[in-house]
Amino acid sequence: MTASRLHQVSQLGQSAWIDFLSRELVRSGELGRMVEHDAIVGVTSNPTIFQQALATGDRYDEQLAKIADSGLTTKELFVALGSVDVAEACEVLAGVHADTDGVDGYVSFEVDPTLAYDAEATIAEAARLHETIDKPNLYVKIPATQPGLTAIEEMISRGRSINVTLIFSLERYAEVVESYLRGLERLVAAGGDPASVASVASFFVSRVDTETDRRLDELGGHDELHGELAVANARLAYHHYLEMFSSERWDFLASKGARPQRCLWASTSAKNPAYRDVVYVEELIGPNTVNTMPDTTIRAFQDHGDPTVRLTHGIDEARAALDALAAAGIDYDDVTAVLEREGVDKFVASFNELLSGIDEKRAAVTA
Repeated sequence: MTASRLHQVSQLGQSAWIDFLSRELVRSGELGRMVEHDAIVGVTSNPTIFQQALATGDRYDEQLAKIADSGLTTKELFVALGSVDVAEACEVLAGVHADTDGVDGYVSFEVDPTLAYDAEATIAEAARLHETIDKPNLYVKIPATQPGLTAIEEMISRGRSINVTLIFSLERYAEVVESYLRGLERLVAAGGDPASVASVASFFVSRVDTETDRRLDELGGHDELHGELAVANARLAYHHYLEMFSSERWDFLASKGARPQRCLWASTSAKNPAYRDVVYVEELIGPNTVNTMPDTTIRAFQDHGDPTVRLTHGIDEARAALDALAAAGIDYDDVTAVLEREGVDKFVASFNELLSGIDEKRAAVTA
């Protein structure tokens, strides 16, 4: 039997995760099927994804009816519902986690996005989620806002596995790596075991091109620069990863059993119909990385994707692309700052919509 395209990507050193989670996905057996047939070895979720899952069908009604009158707040009801999905997905992927010695097999559950600018509240919520679900293959997602960096370091120092999300800029990515390393150093200094800690740094891709292309259209001309920044940005982030995780500082931590914080490419569906639908998968295939894709992108890549390592090439061209965009009038720092703010705002809006949907469902099942 010929290996699928995503199995070939796996052989090249990149892990394929699915950027979706629902009770239907888990209990129907579809997630297990994707593990076997599509080389899927991880699951990510966020408030938008949970909002979509809870708004569809009646899979959650039975559990909600049982706990609707328990005195829980709407947010607590959501955590109760979402925790079941995450825990069951962790069970499906437990074999992957064991077979890869803890490299893959993770399921991510995001902290309340309304806490994105409150470090202490984020730390408290991340700790609660880890305690509530209590699975070795759970990632708690913390956004890479400035306060989020403090929370990331603290949770890593406590020996907790963290998926750092909403990274857009190279500067912020460097700060995320620094937070991870400081957290590990604190953990080692306190006598903890860094081998039990895993982390990924989720670098958002397609949104970078969407915002940059919009600005280029406003400036007029420069058609040759459309669709250039996102891949260049990711390539330069990976170059920083290679440098930081081959340094003497890292060698010391690795000697204690620490694991490198892999780059994870998120938001990898092509938003512009003029672009190849698998461009953000093909261009970012490289060793020791993760690409988390929605189901449509997984299907597209399995059908016509080209499993070839490209991430390690074109560093000089990536730097030249950033220089050309700057010369054209694109303010890189402003682009990435806007995307971070909008990313948080979109997740907050989805979270509020999610809570409203739970209130409506609670009213319906208790009527």
